[in-house]
Amino acid sequence: MNNLGLSKEIKALLVILSGIFLFLLGYNFLNATSLFKKENNLFALYDNVEGLQVGTKVTVNGLSVGKVAEIDFLPNTTKILVSFTIRNDVIFSKNSVAELYEAGLIGGKSIAIHPVYDNFIKFKSGDTLISSVKPGLTDIVNQQIAPLQQKLEKVLTNADSLFSGVNNVLNSEGKNNLSITLENLSSAVKNTNELVSRVNSTSKNQNKNINKTIVNLSMISENINKISDSLSKSNLKQTIHNIEKLSSNFNQILSEIQNGKGTINKLLYEDSLYQNLKHSTESIEILVKDLKSNPKRYVNFSLFGRKEKVN
Repeated sequence: MNNLGLSKEIKALLVILSGIFLFLLGYNFLNATSLFKKENNLFALYDNVEGLQVGTKVTVNGLSVGKVAEIDFLPNTTKILVSFTIRNDVIFSKNSVAELYEAGLIGGKSIAIHPVYDNFIKFKSGDTLISSVKPGLTDIVNQQIAPLQQKLEKVLTNADSLFSGVNNVLNSEGKNNLSITLENLSSAVKNTNELVSRVNSTSKNQNKNINKTIVNLSMISENINKISDSLSKSNLKQTIHNIEKLSSNFNQILSEIQNGKGTINKLLYEDSLYQNLKHSTESIEILVKDLKSNPKRYVNFSLFGRKEKVN
């Protein structure tokens, strides 16, 4: 019975020792310490460690070499002292940088050590490394949004000024001015249409007058034909008299054109017809003078090529 009772006590003791061991093991695990491996403790100071938690991994070149052991205020300051452990086999200078960075989009943070090997001054357990903070995605977005926000505010200010100006224009007085302007524009369009109609009407009248002028020129041509016939068939003196009369009529027409009289001068804008008439008159005058001086030349001559003798 005693052996059996002793056996139960030993079992109870073993259970108690096992519980204590498991408790210590769990406590050290939660505090990111190891019971079996020798590690170095290092420190870093930060202004803000929001998102950083005890047990967060510490990396060197992306490889996990330790964990955050403790986070607390530095006594008598607002600085945050972060204590973390590093494996004993990891070697780098005490001038290396412990950078706090965002580990993911959720907002958690970790520590990455950027090792420095200047003259290989190896760190010692208890050293405080140089600290830095890498801007996270939120910080970068805020930096990008800040200038855009300023520009947007300027745009909104300008838009507000523009709308204020429009409101000022569209007040009662502005509306009246706008209405008057539209009425004036409508009147100007109406006057333009009337002017176009007048121009079209004047153009039609000019065409009629030009047609009359062409008819008159045709009659003059017939008269010249008659004169040519009279030169070959009629009395020479009578023919000369008729030519002189025709020349006088031409001179009268040219005089009216030069003085701005008559329908021809009012309707025709170019002087081509006037020059042709003047040239024809001068030619007739030369012909008359030549007939007076040398009548024998024209006794048997016709202006249109007929060769009939005068009876």
